[in-house]
Amino acid sequence: MSRNDEVADRLEEFADRLEATGVEYKPTAYRRAAENVRDHPTPIGDLAAEGADAVAEIDRVGDAIASKIVEYVSTGSIEELAELRAELPADIGALTAIEGVGPKTVGTLYAALGITTLDEMAAAAEAGEIREVKGFGPKTETSIRENIPFARESRERTRLGDARPVADGALAYLVDLSHVSRAEVCGSIRRWRATIGDVDLLAASDDPEPVVDAFTDWPAADTTIEAGTGKASVRADGTRVDLRVVDDAEFGAALQYFTGSQAHNVAVRNRAIDRGLKLNEYGLFDVSDVADPDAGQRVGTRVAGGTEAGVYEALDMAFVPPELRENDGEIAAAAATDLPDLVEPGDPRGDLHTHTDWSDGGFTLREMIAAAAERGHAFHAVTDHAAGPGIFGNTGLDEAEIAEQAAAVESAAADADAAITVLHGVEANIDAEGTITTDDATLADLDIVVASPHSALDQDADAATERLVRAVEHPAVDVLGHPTGRLINSRQGLEPDMDAVAAAAAREGVAIEVNANPARLDADGTAVRAAIKAGTTIAVNTDAHSPTDLDNRRYGVHTARRGWAERADVLNTRSIEALRAFLS
Repeated sequence: MSRNDEVADRLEEFADRLEATGVEYKPTAYRRAAENVRDHPTPIGDLAAEGADAVAEIDRVGDAIASKIVEYVSTGSIEELAELRAELPADIGALTAIEGVGPKTVGTLYAALGITTLDEMAAAAEAGEIREVKGFGPKTETSIRENIPFARESRERTRLGDARPVADGALAYLVDLSHVSRAEVCGSIRRWRATIGDVDLLAASDDPEPVVDAFTDWPAADTTIEAGTGKASVRADGTRVDLRVVDDAEFGAALQYFTGSQAHNVAVRNRAIDRGLKLNEYGLFDVSDVADPDAGQRVGTRVAGGTEAGVYEALDMAFVPPELRENDGEIAAAAATDLPDLVEPGDPRGDLHTHTDWSDGGFTLREMIAAAAERGHAFHAVTDHAAGPGIFGNTGLDEAEIAEQAAAVESAAADADAAITVLHGVEANIDAEGTITTDDATLADLDIVVASPHSALDQDADAATERLVRAVEHPAVDVLGHPTGRLINSRQGLEPDMDAVAAAAAREGVAIEVNANPARLDADGTAVRAAIKAGTTIAVNTDAHSPTDLDNRRYGVHTARRGWAERADVLNTRSIEALRAFLS
């Protein structure tokens, strides 16, 4: 987590606590300031060092908020925020993780029942106390009770997008240490799962003690949890980071072992046993002539262990990319040398779903187009929200505004880097029945139409499936955007039959989006796998609302890889001519 993110988190908490105590207008100001601080290209620490005036130059950051930012950067706390915490001593982050519970609800239930934690909320719901509070009732109480387990789970696991930057920072620190010969992330974060428990790191060294000492001195670590001779754990930005140091000759076996998944590892170990071999974190050993293979971890003759590829090769398997290690057919495919040639992070040539300040983005058309050009994108689609159900703050564009924006996009494109092609589109809304809520004539004039669900996300599976199938059957729709509408650790979203949706999309020539926003990663790997089996095209889009959001593309690519997607499966990897052919 960058310092900008850290400050933005505090501002968002400020907004939540103000809203919970009934303050009007100010929460919106704090949330807008948080968004712009998070996306600002200059480190907030540098601006704060220059004073509140420099911080106030950030769009939508007024003098009062700028002073609080300087106070936080200088002291690590904000006095007024501390007072708000004392006034409402509730774990507002945990309680608002319950779907349907916002800051105002937290404030009301604290005032009425003294609820401050998830446990207290669960107890009150079970006792029937919430329904007795004015403005609530049995239906609301039932909804809260049913959504508490999801809220608990969301608090136990960290979004990939929050944890991966921590892991990247720790890894960069490790590889620069003189005693480290190799290092890599492992565990679920290396498999690019949507959420992770802890950050796991592996380092190779012939002298582990100074590596452990240096790791516990990592400047980004807030505290040391434990430290031993060959392993240590620290906490950084609220995330536990575990390090294990191994001999270089055993690094490959250890990396394979600690990457997982458990199901994949069991299947690979069983393959080793069938060949008279023993596989563990220390290596792959020939134990065919050993009387007791369980006599020790390193018994037998080592046949592999220095590299992961060597371990798989010794087991007559192709190297299995980490994203595929879920025991879902990859063992047999690797044995038959029939693994997919997965799409790579550098393969997409542009973005087909982005936003500007015409709707809920924070930057202008020209700023977003320039940011895409600076990143070497060959094409860039502007797809601001259309008006419709579920659009926050009524920021969606009506038909007249979409037509007006077309001229603005044409003008901005004319002024842009000649190497980038700019497409004008829209993110249209799919209502509860599957109707696209923007009129057909307007949609027909656009280069691209991304259609997404934003409301009624609690539908049952049959209704959700019928809704999405109807949407992809609309002749103007090119891409089905974030098909479930989920927000990781915040709301579950729809649970459609993705096999049926994918079959319809393939039939209609509609791509299914992998939304690379780390809060979404939707469609997920399982849905991507279903889409590819159906012959459906995948679009990896960032849904960017700022220039820095364009850098989230890697999360979408790795999610697509978890679904066995190859380069040819991904619409964004095609030339502009091939892209236009698909869209036509």
